[in-house]
Amino acid sequence: MVREFELPDVGEGLTEAEIVAWLVEPGESVSEDQPVAEVETDKAVVEVPSPVNGTVREILVEAGEMVPVGTVIITFDDDADGADTEASSPGRADTEASSPGRADTEASSPGRADTEASSPGRADTEADADAAGTGDRTFASPTTRRRARELGVDIGTVEGSGPGGRITDADVRAAAEAESTGETATAEAASTTEKATTAESPGGTEGTPSDAGPTSATRRVDDGASRAADTASGGDGERGDAVTDAPAAADRDRTLAAPATRRHAAEAGVDVDAVPTDRTRDGEAFLTPAEVDAYAEAQRRAQRADAETVPAGEADERPSAADGQATGADERIPYRGVRRTIGEQMERSKYTAPHVTHHDEADVTELVETRDRLGERAAERGSRLSYLPFVIKAVVAGLEEYPTLNSRLDEEAEEIVLRGEYHVGIATATDAGLMVPVLRDVDRKGLLGIADEMNDLVERARDRSIAPEEMRGGTFSVTNFGAIGGEYATPIINYPETAILGLGAIKEKPRVVSGEVVPRKVMTLSLSIDHRVVDGAEAARFTNTVIEYLESPELLLLE
Repeated sequence: MVREFELPDVGEGLTEAEIVAWLVEPGESVSEDQPVAEVETDKAVVEVPSPVNGTVREILVEAGEMVPVGTVIITFDDDADGADTEASSPGRADTEASSPGRADTEASSPGRADTEASSPGRADTEADADAAGTGDRTFASPTTRRRARELGVDIGTVEGSGPGGRITDADVRAAAEAESTGETATAEAASTTEKATTAESPGGTEGTPSDAGPTSATRRVDDGASRAADTASGGDGERGDAVTDAPAAADRDRTLAAPATRRHAAEAGVDVDAVPTDRTRDGEAFLTPAEVDAYAEAQRRAQRADAETVPAGEADERPSAADGQATGADERIPYRGVRRTIGEQMERSKYTAPHVTHHDEADVTELVETRDRLGERAAERGSRLSYLPFVIKAVVAGLEEYPTLNSRLDEEAEEIVLRGEYHVGIATATDAGLMVPVLRDVDRKGLLGIADEMNDLVERARDRSIAPEEMRGGTFSVTNFGAIGGEYATPIINYPETAILGLGAIKEKPRVVSGEVVPRKVMTLSLSIDHRVVDGAEAARFTNTVIEYLESPELLLLE
């Protein structure tokens, strides 16, 4: 028995994910819960387990592809004896034959038999589908198949627009709409519809006789790609005037498309209103990712053709490697996954909260000595003690005194929410970009407890094994840019928090102590605040409190 497996929602609110790598191959035996793929969400890389004991039948999505949740990505041959099960269970034909009233209902349905008999090409289409074996090789999710049954659509005759020709819910709905239109339209209306489609639609079917009935709202991906390419290149004369003379781009005021399709079009630099399509939904043009890809490729071909046509006299002016001039090409890196999520979060924060950054310095000579002493004892207990746990404890002391910095702004209710918890996010540089794991309830933990939990979270963030929920719910954030040598910065707030503290490198600097200039260990601080919520004076007082605890670390024993 073939088991289809859809990409699950592996994170809260996830709509799509990237297949990073396949851990199995077709023909390989797998056990239930065995990881079969690595999937990258907007937060982390997670493993997707097999739902069955069986054998990998087919991998339907290439590594590196962005896939919407619910898309069938792999199929399995279940170890359960599907053949025996089918043989021992009532056959489909028997079930249909014994289904009470089914035959009578279809026979008594007014005009149905006549309409199907008079619908040109319907019988031929179904015969061709059966001959091609589409009934046995139809790829669609159980939800889509159930939708087809509800709408009375034979899913074996629907052409899929999803990856690898998968049939989507939208394909089924479009087919149901087209079938309904075809069964109720008169011959005259059908002829008029066909003529209008042939004359106006860039994706119109070529060579279709005038009595062939209304065109389907669905078509094959490869067909759409060839049409778009022919449209852009002017056609080769074999597809008829309707395609050859069609404009390279549509000119619509409104186009229906899924959010993922719109985002895909934006990444490809394509205007959705310009992409030709013959699909409709509720009377409006409806676009799929395949049509976006076909149109984008057609545009790229046209651009390459223009670039290859060099006006006379310009060829000699172009630099070449033989002339010793640079001929390097740009490299394009996909802007998606964690990197895109970081960018969207930074953009939202910067353009929502008016940022102000307060800078100061702390003489942390005593802190350095204290940490060196305690570090040896911590190592004996299996802990690695850095300066960050001291900073976090000092931050909590400051937040308790100035709770406005431990808040968020509820813009809809027009209220400032003073948070009752102290969940501190630790900005962490990873290969995939900046991540912020959250230390929860730090006011209830000691230095070693904070150190151990922080080290674990940071390590798992860097190897991308951290859970998405471990990076949510922070009330204040700390970023240690001094780890790579920086002194001052203007950190961007981790919205919807209202403040973030940046730590500079600890450097030896001259300071006046008891009238004498002496070398001291100095740490720089950069506090960014949301000026809608926090005033500059309060930010300065908060920073002074943090500095007091850092300069006299024995005060942390009271916390």
